[in-house]
Amino acid sequence: MILVIIASVFYHICQKSINENANPIVSMIATYGVALILSLFSIFFFPSKNIINSFKELNWASYILGISIFALEIGYLLVYRSGWNINVAAFFTNVITTIVLIFIGILFFKEKLTVTNVIGIVLSILGFILMKK
Repeated sequence: MILVIIASVFYHICQKSINENANPIVSMIATYGVALILSLFSIFFFPSKNIINSFKELNWASYILGISIFALEIGYLLVYRSGWNINVAAFFTNVITTIVLIFIGILFFKEKLTVTNVIGIVLSILGFILMKK
């Protein structure tokens, strides 16, 4: 979880700091080039007996994830270029995403919604409203 939090902080700082004159797609190519190199290097830390079979074991989710990540990256880049503040954009998207995922979790993954979850949702929405004032 610490890795996710640290990476998320750097993610938003970097997205907000990308040169506005840089072509967004060229920026994506550089970003994914670095990610590909790190992924290739990381294969040694997550060894598999047969890399080819590992590719065969992938399902639709890995490929849709790639599409989702691309959309997320270009979306945040354009959101920040359009003038959104880093604190509001990140908070807004996380609250809305969490609310959507709660319903998906309930409907498709049979997860439970607790009173504590509802209170957290309400507080998050109130927090966003307060941040926008």
